[in-house]
Amino acid sequence: MRAAARSPKISRPPARRIAAKTTTARARARTIPIYAAALSSGGFLAPVLAGLLTKLSWGSDPHASWRWALLAVMATALLSGLVSFFAAEDSKSPEGRTLDWPGQITFAIGLFALLFAVVQASSFGWTGTQSVIGYIVCVVFLAWFVQIELRTREPLLRLKLFASRNFSLNSFVTVLGMFAFLGCAAATSIRLTAVQGFTPLQASVGFVALQGFALFLLPLISWMMPRVNPRWLLGGGFVLQAIGAAWAATVSVNHHSVGSILAPLAVVGIGFGFSVSSVTAVAVNTVRIQFAGMASATTSLLRDFGFALGPTVVIAIGTSRAASKIKSAIASNHTLAHQVTAFYGSVAHVPPAAKAATAAAVGAVKSGPLGAVAVPATVNANGHTVPLNPLHDTAYHALGSSYQLVFGICAVCALVAAVLVLVVLRADAQHDADELALVEAGHTTGDVTVEPA
Repeated sequence: MRAAARSPKISRPPARRIAAKTTTARARARTIPIYAAALSSGGFLAPVLAGLLTKLSWGSDPHASWRWALLAVMATALLSGLVSFFAAEDSKSPEGRTLDWPGQITFAIGLFALLFAVVQASSFGWTGTQSVIGYIVCVVFLAWFVQIELRTREPLLRLKLFASRNFSLNSFVTVLGMFAFLGCAAATSIRLTAVQGFTPLQASVGFVALQGFALFLLPLISWMMPRVNPRWLLGGGFVLQAIGAAWAATVSVNHHSVGSILAPLAVVGIGFGFSVSSVTAVAVNTVRIQFAGMASATTSLLRDFGFALGPTVVIAIGTSRAASKIKSAIASNHTLAHQVTAFYGSVAHVPPAAKAATAAAVGAVKSGPLGAVAVPATVNANGHTVPLNPLHDTAYHALGSSYQLVFGICAVCALVAAVLVLVVLRADAQHDADELALVEAGHTTGDVTVEPA
């Protein structure tokens, strides 16, 4: 449901370029937070809408399938496309640009290979054959992508931007910080739905806490952006994300309530509101104004790269660690091992009418920790409670502790990003306005990047 609810990422770089290429620094300071608030609003409204759709009845089924949530995605995407086509202003360069098809294709294949390798790691190990093949394909195609970008006249990604130390550093912390945020979102989704069994609508409250504050903080952030060095807003946002994620790591899965984790998620969400708004402002401050659109688009791409890596990596880490814990529990407890063996062999002994359901339950438990926790420990048969899945409680606690670790990893990533921004990064709050004055005076020659003093 979470993946389906997110809007297509292809629409984000043009929207961000429109915001970044607004004429004055003060106007951009107002526009970028509005864009970030709109992005975050979609992030918390989509899970709520998807949860509501699953409550609708459909035919003889009292609840609609989660797949019907995709209808909301389709409808909003069509509406967004129509509004953009008829109302949005074109942000392309006056001299015109062409699509860099070779660059787009090689980058897409390289990124897909990396995500595939990480996804397979949860099932076959980080050094498994499929993961290793994915790593190799990723390296080959990304290296090919770099060669293409260095030679093409109109590249998808102007690599010369990375000649700026500040821009390169900002790009790195963008990936790291957004990785931490979406890692928290993925851990929240797994904890509330797969492990604790809350409905999609109940779990959506967590995403309101994570992404709703960017909208409510819009007036404050818009007021601060022209007045405060965006480096402090970005670093402070990452600090709050680190605090919230570390707090969430201390909340045991035994606290079976959405409310028990809302406060730490709200702290993460407040931090995200500041960081997602200021990350582009910091990037734009490191390049000449005529390349502000490309700098913002590059930052948007890197932010979405962090968004893609976050859920993929943390789920692989959490699931593989839980699988290891379950395996160790079975090996160290002979009674549990005997119960698991008997459960796996129970398909041959149940009545014919129950074989299909029993086989499905056994298959789910064998599929991994998430399948093991989904099958209940007991079932009601003819008015009597009988044992079914001996691994349910073991999987529950293994996943709970593993995803607490995931929150901790996200906290460390956000903290590292904060330290780099606050200690190492140098971005002059007046650089953007000063560069605009140079452009207006006709001084547009020189390198595309400028290191703030």
